[in-house]
Amino acid sequence: MLKFSRDLGIDLGTANVLVYEEGRGIVLREPSVVAVDKNTGKVLQVGAAANNMLGRTPGNVVALRPLREGVISDYEMTEKMLAQFMKKVQRLAVVKPRVVVSVPSGITEVEERAVIQATMEAGARRVYLIEEPFAAALGAEMDLERPGGHMVVDVGGGTTDIAVLTMNDVAVSSSLKVAGQAFDEAVVRYVRRRHNVLIGPNAAEEAKITIGCVYERGQEVSMLVKGRDLKTGLPKEVQISSAELLEVFKRPARQIVDEVLAVLEQTSPELVSDISQNGIVLTGGGSQLWGFPQLLAERTGIACSLADDADSCVALGCGKSLRWINQMQEGTINLARRKLMKE
Repeated sequence: MLKFSRDLGIDLGTANVLVYEEGRGIVLREPSVVAVDKNTGKVLQVGAAANNMLGRTPGNVVALRPLREGVISDYEMTEKMLAQFMKKVQRLAVVKPRVVVSVPSGITEVEERAVIQATMEAGARRVYLIEEPFAAALGAEMDLERPGGHMVVDVGGGTTDIAVLTMNDVAVSSSLKVAGQAFDEAVVRYVRRRHNVLIGPNAAEEAKITIGCVYERGQEVSMLVKGRDLKTGLPKEVQISSAELLEVFKRPARQIVDEVLAVLEQTSPELVSDISQNGIVLTGGGSQLWGFPQLLAERTGIACSLADDADSCVALGCGKSLRWINQMQEGTINLARRKLMKE
């Protein structure tokens, strides 16, 4: 049956794209990957099907991630990927939907325009932008209406967004290009250096999720990872432990914690006092790395908790913002310029 379109909220992530449809909730969760034929430029697959092709394609096919560090790195592929996802969600819609898209708080105006243009060309009627940490706080059910400081740390695939929020707005925010993929790359580098074995990004991610930690575990765990021996070129299996990965993850984890401390330094004493009472909330897929809440709590002296369904918080927040879409500002929100004016 034909229907008028429902508004959409899109979490345009470096690792995954989540789509929230008004009245239905999250209707799509797919990896941000596109498989394309190099000879013709034709898109062969998007999402999970393209993700399975990473590192497994023949010479004329390439599987790539069109988003890097939270922003568009390949405009054409992003537009084609979004068009496919939106078509999947709203197959029988008569009218193009209005779309709210989340963007990192460190985005420039040029990058904002690229997101808007790509979403419009993918099939949106109007596009509105929302800051990722604000969307994450909404999705984590934080009470932002009253004057009172709340802090959210959203560790995604390409960026970590940190913000202090009060009265339905962002007081202080920062975006760091160290997140889930930085931990994956650290695993690849370590296995190569220590064992002279090259492993793929999917194997590195699996190791990170299964045994990775940023705080000492009570019990050490280990797993086997498969790769290619760089000396012989033959397949090789090596064992890595959680204690090894704790050492490997120390540097990226420290960078995230240092940025949280830097944001707290820029925050007014009243809001810091509120945050010490309300605690810090962690969201995003990267925040589910074992021990993140304990590490942050130890370094800041503030209670820290992981949000329920941390993976989906930004998408749920985009969905919640659809309630006041009529009051939202269409087009760019000039985050970079607003930050300069605050300084």
